[in-house]
Parts: sequence; structure tokens; C-alpha cells
Amino acid sequence: MLDLLPKRETKPRASGVTMVMDKGLGMHQAEDLCETAAHLVDFLKLGFGTSYVSKKAAEKVKLYRDHNMKVYVGGTLLEAFLIRDQLDEYLRYIDSIGCDTVEVSDGSIKLPPEEKCRLISRLAREYTVLSEVGAKDSSVCMENEQWSEAMKNELAAGSSFVIAEARESCNVGIYGSQGMADESLINCIHEAIGTENVLWEAPLKKQQVWFIKLFGANVNLGNIAPADTVALETLRVGLRGDTFFDFLPENMQSYKL
Repeated sequence: MLDLLPKRETKPRASGVTMVMDKGLGMHQAEDLCETAAHLVDFLKLGFGTSYVSKKAAEKVKLYRDHNMKVYVGGTLLEAFLIRDQLDEYLRYIDSIGCDTVEVSDGSIKLPPEEKCRLISRLAREYTVLSEVGAKDSSVCMENEQWSEAMKNELAAGSSFVIAEARESCNVGIYGSQGMADESLINCIHEAIGTENVLWEAPLKKQQVWFIKLFGANVNLGNIAPADTVALETLRVGLRGDTFFDFLPENMQSYKL
């Protein structure tokens, strides 16, 4: 076995979690993901409203849960039910397909902070709750302190993790228009609440590398594409060029090219 690799806890784990987003995989693709990488996936999100319009959602949820993944539908779907005043119908729906986790977000609709926290508290009685902070519209501006305060309140309300919004486009929320991390915002969040309960959306390799270099192998990362799950783990433990020397001692640094 290789020595000097960063320590990675096995599932179930409280830190270093990986959230993978399924945007409509077929059953064969889902089975392939489970066969090769189930041990690396902590949370599996059926992105936005894909579960509602695709076939075999319940079968996929069962498959993922049988491989010890916590499964939930995207927060946008909850928002679609909320705006129609159909929370009970949403709960019946996620129960019908077997989800054990929920995402509470307000990225597309206006949801007063107090109401969002009450919803988190209610859902946390029966489900694992992940709540998302940040809007999907780049024109909606939040001050750094608003981010950290919202995250504090949502963790206190019952969220297991707070998700830092980035979208699949990677140019809103914690990222600028060019997909580069907003360092001042991320540092503000880190100083206010640490990183143990923050799940950073990082769909792109350059973003994953940036967070691993900043916070280490056991940073929580989300919105990972299924095909990138194994590759992300190699970044986490220094088995890819981008992080190869980050976890090696000083006496080995002289070998750098």
C-alpha cells in the first residue's frame, strides 16, 4: 500500500463528503456508477426536476440507497411545489420514490429566511436536510456577511450541511462570471462557520483542485459529475498531477519538475 496518502474516512463520514449529481442517468449508467464508485459517493442528488420527468426514479433511488448513498431530489423541485403551495404533495412524492434526504433552497423563488428555517426544522424531524444558500440569478446580490449569517441560521435550524450555490454553469454564487472562486466570500464563510458543515459546489476540475489546495483532502464537495467521481478522489489523495506534491513532506518536494 502507498504510504503518506491523506487519511480518508470510510462511509458513513461527517467530513470529506462527495455529492454527485445525476442529471438523468439511465439504470445501466447508475449501475456502472455504483459498481465503480459507490464507496466514494456520500450524497446522490437527482438534479433539479429530473426525477419528476424521467422513468424509473424510484428504482434508481433504491439502487443508490442500497449502496449506502443518501439520495435526494434537487432543491428546484421543492421550490416548484412550494410556489404552488403543495408542500404535502412534495413530501408524498419524495416518499413515493424512497428519498431519505431533502434539499431546501430558495435559489429561484423568494423565501423569507424565517420561513426557510421553519421549513428546515420541520423537515429535519424526518429527513436528513441539506440547505442551499445563494441565488441562481447572478443579478441577485448577497453581501458576504449575509451568506455566513444565513448559513449559521440554517445549521441551527437543523441542516446537516449548508450548500454554497454555484449552479452547473459555475458562474454565480461562490464563483465569478469567469468561474473563478470568490476568495473573499469563501474566506468570510470559513471564518464565520468553518468548513466542516459546508458543502461547496465545485463541478469543474479547476474548482475541485482549488478547494483541495485551500482546505485539504477532506473538504466537502458537491455537484460532481458521475464520470468525475473517481478522478476527484485521486485529486483528494494526491494521485493526480494537480495535487501530487500537496500532501508529501518537505524532503520530497525537491523532486518537483
